[in-house]
Amino acid sequence: MTMKTLVLGILFIVLVGIGGLIYRNAVEHANNPIACPMDAKVCPDGTSVGRVGSSCDFPTCAPPNVSLDAIGLAYAVPEGFSTVGPPDPATVVAYERPSDLSPSEPASIIVRRYAINASSTALATIQATAIGGTSGEPVPATAYSSANIGTHRFTVVAIERFEGVVTTAYYLARGTEVLRFDAIDRGVFDWSDPALDVSSLPAASALRALLATLQAP
Repeated sequence: MTMKTLVLGILFIVLVGIGGLIYRNAVEHANNPIACPMDAKVCPDGTSVGRVGSSCDFPTCAPPNVSLDAIGLAYAVPEGFSTVGPPDPATVVAYERPSDLSPSEPASIIVRRYAINASSTALATIQATAIGGTSGEPVPATAYSSANIGTHRFTVVAIERFEGVVTTAYYLARGTEVLRFDAIDRGVFDWSDPALDVSSLPAASALRALLATLQAP
């Protein structure tokens, strides 16, 4: 037997042995659970989920949490609100529920998305889309304010008060687009009262609760 043959023989025996060990290990441990990291993802509503599966990914947060890939945001839908058809092309999603003020007239939450033109600004885009429904004209500067809700700062615009309907828009400017979140309360008895606390109305209160849960998906 030559030295070359001997070396090849030894290498063959070593490789067979290693292959056997690998196969045995795979067979014996095939059904062992994968130990995923113990960190948790906090969902918009405050609940949390842990990593699962062979890839150790976080599962989708359960309702009322939703994730909208179109706008890159997740949030918790307020109790009682369900999805309805979009009222216009700018709408990303719309929700309704029977209003506490008038059960026959729904409280609405609408999420809209507007692109900021290259030659424009976020403020100009807000001004161009803050249109009174009755007048069809941009609302006055006195209708504007701002609010910090959750981790975001919003431009708040009193869009309209007319015949029991109170509409308030919360604008969130980011990058090349502006997101608009509308709260529409119907059947408001004292809609013309200057002292009316609009933020306490059912739709407005629910929307502010939604905005407080906004987070990246």
